[in-house]
Amino acid sequence: MTACSEWPSSAVGLWVVLLLLVVSAEPHWSTYAQEQEQNREREQTDTRTGPREYHRDAREMRGKECRWCCNPEEAITPPPVKQPQYHVVPQINITILKGEKGESGQRGPYGKSGKAGHTGPRGPDGVKGTKGSMGSPGEACKAQYAAFSVGRKKAIHSNDYYQTLVFDTELVNLYGHFNMFSGRFYCYVPGIYFFSLNVHTWNQKETYVHVMHNEREAVILYAQPSDRSIMQSQSLLLELETEDQVWVRLFKGERENALFSDDFDTYITFNGHLIKPKNQG
Repeated sequence: MTACSEWPSSAVGLWVVLLLLVVSAEPHWSTYAQEQEQNREREQTDTRTGPREYHRDAREMRGKECRWCCNPEEAITPPPVKQPQYHVVPQINITILKGEKGESGQRGPYGKSGKAGHTGPRGPDGVKGTKGSMGSPGEACKAQYAAFSVGRKKAIHSNDYYQTLVFDTELVNLYGHFNMFSGRFYCYVPGIYFFSLNVHTWNQKETYVHVMHNEREAVILYAQPSDRSIMQSQSLLLELETEDQVWVRLFKGERENALFSDDFDTYITFNGHLIKPKNQG
């Protein structure tokens, strides 16, 4: 037997079916090759003929769509092409809507003051300026003075009440600030004053007097009884205001109190003068 007779009948049948399929499919493949060739020629023609020929060929191609060889009734529907969606954006011309410039408004209130800053460093010294012109003459210096010095030539003894020591001799009485009738100095220029009192004691008698500031006892001048008489003195500083008074008072007669003098010499003196006026700082 030959080799072909050795094949089974089923194998021979399979080869026969394949041969028939090849023969039947040949016309379809040739048609597809021809269409591809025509498409290439059309593309070359479009570049020469322009857009009108291209649109015509496109309409012709719509009728030559690919279909299934086995079932031509089932046409391939191409997928829908999504078209881009356009949104209309309104545009407004700002220059048309812009109006004329308005008037200036009122000025607003001032804001709160800020905190004070730190003190900066001292700047450099400036250039020395030129010498200024001489000013007008000022008023003359108004110096103020007050002074007095008075004495007594008659002796005096105490009695049952206080006595003001009155003086009978006026040595210096500037502007008449010391009243010889009342025995008192009246302050017209306030400030600091110096006062001094000098007396002569009487032997075997007590000496007891006060220098008075208004109605207040400022200092005392005292000497005990002795076999001999001597000179005694007292001095002080007082700050006086206007209308203050300074005077000498003899103590009342509870004790045997006396000041010696005669009609020829001045044994008793009372002095005072201004040291510094109050308005001079």
